[in-house]
Amino acid sequence: MTRKRRRLLVLAIAMGLLGGATALVLAAFQDSLVFFYSPSDLQAKGAPGERSFRLGGLVEEKSVVRAGEGRVTFRITDGVHAVPVAYSGILPDLFREGQGVVTEGRMRPDGVFLAREVLAKHDETYMPREVADALRKTGHWKEGEKR
Repeated sequence: MTRKRRRLLVLAIAMGLLGGATALVLAAFQDSLVFFYSPSDLQAKGAPGERSFRLGGLVEEKSVVRAGEGRVTFRITDGVHAVPVAYSGILPDLFREGQGVVTEGRMRPDGVFLAREVLAKHDETYMPREVADALRKTGHWKEGEKR
């Protein structure tokens, strides 16, 4: 084998290894992506199958039902559509009706969002960007409110 062919072979093997490593990194990155949906986005696009995603909006008034043993159900709304949520665990101290929340979990086949994590805004001047943008899009954002 000539010197030139050896170099080409080494280069081809290196490019193949680099391509394989890139494919593995992208596959791992794809598994860790978590997309954000508002209830209107979910209505328009549908749930991403068995994939985990974030659902955000406001906790609908008079929708919180505590079932005991840390189980709670409530509805998240953006003012246009609402999605029922089931959660089992300890809720944040600031969780309440009318409060902005972001939940992470997956959609069950019966149309209920099964949350594994619930996040509430931490003070009156903060609202997660995705939630604020979704509320602006539906016209339920009060312009005087800070994000």
